[in-house]
Amino acid sequence: MKIEVWSDYVCPFCYIGKRRLEEALEQFPHADNVEVEFKSFELDPNAPTTDSRSIYEALAKKYSMPLEQAKGTTAQVAAQARTVGLEYDFDNMVVTGTLDSHRLTHYAKTVGKEKELSEALLKAYFVDAKHIGDHDVLVEIATSVGLDADAVKDVLASDVYTEDVRAEEKRASDLGITGVPFFVFDNKYGVSGAQPTEAFTQVLEKTWAESAPTLQVLSGGATCTDDNCDI
Repeated sequence: MKIEVWSDYVCPFCYIGKRRLEEALEQFPHADNVEVEFKSFELDPNAPTTDSRSIYEALAKKYSMPLEQAKGTTAQVAAQARTVGLEYDFDNMVVTGTLDSHRLTHYAKTVGKEKELSEALLKAYFVDAKHIGDHDVLVEIATSVGLDADAVKDVLASDVYTEDVRAEEKRASDLGITGVPFFVFDNKYGVSGAQPTEAFTQVLEKTWAESAPTLQVLSGGATCTDDNCDI
């Protein structure tokens, strides 16, 4: 089974949804036969790398709400994050664009470090409140999961993998995906949002059952089993 996950590194529900999917997979007896692949999705492709606003000011502006309401909304999200063991630091989060983070993830995929880097970037942004648009910070995060520093710097200094990011975003658009996280199971079922763990478990079981080979018995007669013969 293959699960494709469209997400963005500045989407708070993407990290929560990732944890809930992981919880479901821990309980799934066929987890060793499940491949999870992360796909790029920028919530704001035009976001600047450097933004002096706080996350509360940015949200208040984006959703046309008072600053205090933005703080209250993020407090609710932080409470959800704690249910899956994540401590979000909204007070110190750095507003930034994520194109370079996604490009770097595509490079990491070529050396088998995609999952490690995706986790490290989400943690860096939401828990450690690091500036994941800053190249020096990205080098630090990438090397922490075993990526080569010089190779990472070369990627960041160029526009390599930008077309890969755009291709995944176009596929998301073709599939009708307008928000993240979005999970696609075997190109058959889509799950939108950070659903409860039980919802992921149900989709895992349904997808597995439908993909497993089945045999339709057309007629029956006398049979033998390991234990006895039915004659």
